[in-house]
Amino acid sequence: MRILDRYILKSCLSIFFGCIFLFLFLYVIVDVFSHLDEILKQQASLYILIRYYLSYLPIIFVQVSPIAGLLSTLYTFASLNHNNEIIAMRSSGLSIFRITKPVIIFGVLLSICVFWVNDKFVPQSFALTQKIKTQMEKGEKKGKQNQEIIDNLSMYGLRNRLYYVNKFFLATNTMEGITILEHDENQNVIKKIVASKGVYSDKLWKFYQSITYNFDKNSLIIKEPLYFQEEIMTIPETPHDFLAQRQRSDYMNISQLDEYIWKLSKSGATTAIRNLKVDLYQRFTSPFTSLIIIILGIPFSLIVKKRTTGLSSIGLSVMVGFLYYIFNSISIAMGKAGIFAPLLAVSLSHIIVLGLSIYLIRDLS
Repeated sequence: MRILDRYILKSCLSIFFGCIFLFLFLYVIVDVFSHLDEILKQQASLYILIRYYLSYLPIIFVQVSPIAGLLSTLYTFASLNHNNEIIAMRSSGLSIFRITKPVIIFGVLLSICVFWVNDKFVPQSFALTQKIKTQMEKGEKKGKQNQEIIDNLSMYGLRNRLYYVNKFFLATNTMEGITILEHDENQNVIKKIVASKGVYSDKLWKFYQSITYNFDKNSLIIKEPLYFQEEIMTIPETPHDFLAQRQRSDYMNISQLDEYIWKLSKSGATTAIRNLKVDLYQRFTSPFTSLIIIILGIPFSLIVKKRTTGLSSIGLSVMVGFLYYIFNSISIAMGKAGIFAPLLAVSLSHIIVLGLSIYLIRDLS
């Protein structure tokens, strides 16, 4: 690595990590003081508070990395431009791309890091922080977590089945108030199973007091309903599948979300599938926000020539980042509304902003 590359990269990295630590510190301080009355009321221990905010670190890192990268880029190149170092570099024959190359490489590595953290740690962090928050609000102890009861559980399963469960007891793998609707390829109900209770044991589901109804294409009951006091059901889903699929998409990693969409695709729930596809594709495109927003900051930073370099950089970073996120949110909302295709919705803002950034950089060359 050349001395010039190290010089630029050192400035960018120092500002980036400084921003990251500052944002983390401010988030924790603001959150603690905004919930101080609840913390004192629930008498939450210091251990629980530390565990809560440590579990939140991956989420904060993913959220603030693009802004920290933008701010570090703006300040670094604005400072170089203010000190006429950019003019000296250009006079020696270096192009804008060559000067900004180390920061662009840093943006690529940062995006890869954000992608890895977002897939491996953020879903677990969302689930863990929610559990700890519930524990603090209810004043529960760790030993009571396994007594959790899930109400009104619904999910789409294999064999084109839709499940409704009134209560799911985690400790005993028991369901109460079960309704299963089985559909054909045209999404017509062909079978309905109602049971008062279901227990998972030895890799099998045993239903109690179950009634099975069969329907024709006109949704009329055919044959006599079948009643069983006890019945072994051929259901491929395990309790783990029910728990995994009842979660929000925020709590799933890419593989879990992709598998859920595949199972859901057999149910014909087009709206839910479209929304989940937007969430899935966003997992691949959102980490590259760091790279794109860093590239966007390059032409703006080279424009700054006044002595108020720091204030100008902060103002530009806030304005550019704010507009970018607004446009991205609108695009995603249109994708979930069915106006844009899911892949186009999550990538449109990236394409437009990247094209604009390249145009502005070429205009400065």
